[in-house]
Amino acid sequence: MNKILLNYLLKNFFKTFLNVILIIYSFGIMLNLFEEIEFFKNVNTSIMMPLILTILFVPSMIIKLLPFVIFISSMWFMIKIRNNKDLLTLKVYGYSNVKIFFILAFTSFLLGWLILVLINPLTSSMVKYYEQTKSQYARDIDHLVNFNKNGIWIKENLNKDQSRIVTAEKLENKKLINVKVFQFDKNYKLEINYIADKIDIKSNNWILENIIVFKPEKDLLIKTEQEKLSFYSVYNHEKLINLFNNLDTMSFIDLLINYDGLIEKGYNNTILNQSLHSMLVLPFFLFLMTAIASILTMHTMKKSNNLRFIFIGLMISVIVYYLKDLSIALGKTDRIPLILSIWAPVIGLSLFTFIGVLQINEK
Repeated sequence: MNKILLNYLLKNFFKTFLNVILIIYSFGIMLNLFEEIEFFKNVNTSIMMPLILTILFVPSMIIKLLPFVIFISSMWFMIKIRNNKDLLTLKVYGYSNVKIFFILAFTSFLLGWLILVLINPLTSSMVKYYEQTKSQYARDIDHLVNFNKNGIWIKENLNKDQSRIVTAEKLENKKLINVKVFQFDKNYKLEINYIADKIDIKSNNWILENIIVFKPEKDLLIKTEQEKLSFYSVYNHEKLINLFNNLDTMSFIDLLINYDGLIEKGYNNTILNQSLHSMLVLPFFLFLMTAIASILTMHTMKKSNNLRFIFIGLMISVIVYYLKDLSIALGKTDRIPLILSIWAPVIGLSLFTFIGVLQINEK
């Protein structure tokens, strides 16, 4: 009998979770599709392209919203089994509030790890394909940045008659290392070429060090050397790392296995830590959001108005979301350690959950 009841709980819980996922996925498709159609409206391509890209992008968005998805799913499931008296039946057969709470919460915890290990690599690949495809159709791009195993590549349009291409081996301590700078006229004819050991890019005023300058004159390249010079760029260190550190394209497994390699390639240590711990915290968030939903719905056996619980659920989701964002903002501004700012909401919710479990255990 216990096995049958356990199967009933898990089967219907997963069924409710998948229903919520499908609803949110459908809304995500509708909302994002308009944005993709707007992007492709002047591009010669079929209507299938925006649809395909939307289908690829939305799963990554859902993973970010997963704590709130599991919260809504848990509330929906618990209200349903309470209102149709299945919760009472479970109690008659020896399933206490605490036992049901731990079954559902621990299931959500395991689900979080399965998503990180199995689903997240797939959604990361989908986002990578999404970005690569959109970049191929981008029109009138004045500024481009590319970062790969061969180094950094930057293109800037200085004005309507000039452009600049910068290549560097790597980014280290807010400096581009082993740099080549090519400046072209509107016909892409070389105007000047700089080769520098380093470029300080802390600000938009880039400072080149130990420079060799090649300037075309009468079909010859005239070579000169300078210790230091500067020029203005629309990019600085902060803007660059925000551009090429799109960690949605990196899975949890990638970050674990290739962490040191990504640091060596120039990825920002702070951003990598933030992304890694944001993923690590997911299973615990799912556990706690399921726990809170169970606590809210199991405090009484009386049949209640679902609208009231929908309102309460939405309010709690909004509050948790903004507290989570506030905590991370404090971490990014160095008010508190960044890692602590990621785990602080989990710690706070854990205290609330502990008190709630004691209360429902008495019911």
